[in-house]
Amino acid sequence: MKLKSYFSGSVEAAVGQARKELGEDALLVNARPTTADTKHLGAYEVVFGSTGAVPSAPAFPARDVSQDISEMKREIERLARCFAAPRSAMPALDAGLIESELDPIIVQAIAGGARLEEFFEVDATLGRRGAERAVIALVGPPGVGKTTTLVKLAAQFGLAAKRPPHIITADVFRIAAAEQLRSLAGILGIGCDVVETPVALAQSLEEHRSKSFVFIDTPGLGRGEMEDGADLARLIATHPEIDTHLVLSAAMKPADLSRVVERYGIFQPKKLLFTRIDETERFGAIVSEASRWALPVSFLATGQQIPDDLEAATKDRLIALVQGESAMNIPSLKATA
Repeated sequence: MKLKSYFSGSVEAAVGQARKELGEDALLVNARPTTADTKHLGAYEVVFGSTGAVPSAPAFPARDVSQDISEMKREIERLARCFAAPRSAMPALDAGLIESELDPIIVQAIAGGARLEEFFEVDATLGRRGAERAVIALVGPPGVGKTTTLVKLAAQFGLAAKRPPHIITADVFRIAAAEQLRSLAGILGIGCDVVETPVALAQSLEEHRSKSFVFIDTPGLGRGEMEDGADLARLIATHPEIDTHLVLSAAMKPADLSRVVERYGIFQPKKLLFTRIDETERFGAIVSEASRWALPVSFLATGQQIPDDLEAATKDRLIALVQGESAMNIPSLKATA
């Protein structure tokens, strides 16, 4: 399966262009407003999948393009409701959803009868399916709270379950970052290794194979520093045991969130984890990014307290955050499970 993006001033025009070139059997994978970097190409980007040769395909998310065609078919049905819904049908209360910074395409689909819960998934399990132990890596930009969140996870899932975890930090970029984590781990009675190379990380993982939970802290890489972490990213992306969570601040602007997710695609994250829930009142971008990249939301960090201010993401919780009290009576937004 190969992917190709089409850009146009409207979703309908982009779909028509794609169908004309790829045929009616092409699979609609995603549709989204363009970012600041691609705005000059058109207002919307529509991504189609084809089993034939297509000129170009985005590098991410190639994670499971060919893994589950049935999911793509469900996506087609979901987005078809969006395209069929006239803009004039959008109820006045949906202005609150737009205010929450929810993707306008999702808002329009809801106006056509879709339910918000259809657009995203949650998964608060730790570890890869079939793995003998849980190895969790947190990756993400600087300043989003990866280290604090990692300690919360280690305390909640390791110590609370009376299964001593182990922490490995590869964050040797920041001054005193490793010592900070060692100090936090020491207070909780958790072992902590500091590694400076991907090879050392692989060795540490092997040394602690008996641990039920191993948590990996990584350096926060800015836009101009991604090459510095390329070797680490390759190890994490290809390691069969590592369950990678991309940590993002809920207070970030939607366009910035999307760019960060795309940039961190080199780590091949399996889930999105959002911090700073207590620092914003607009949560639509959480759902939008989970939908856009087909990545489930794992956890929500609601403050600085260790280990309490971390909760497993649920659909009910996210829907409540997005809709706010003013939207509590919109039936199409309420979760059924």
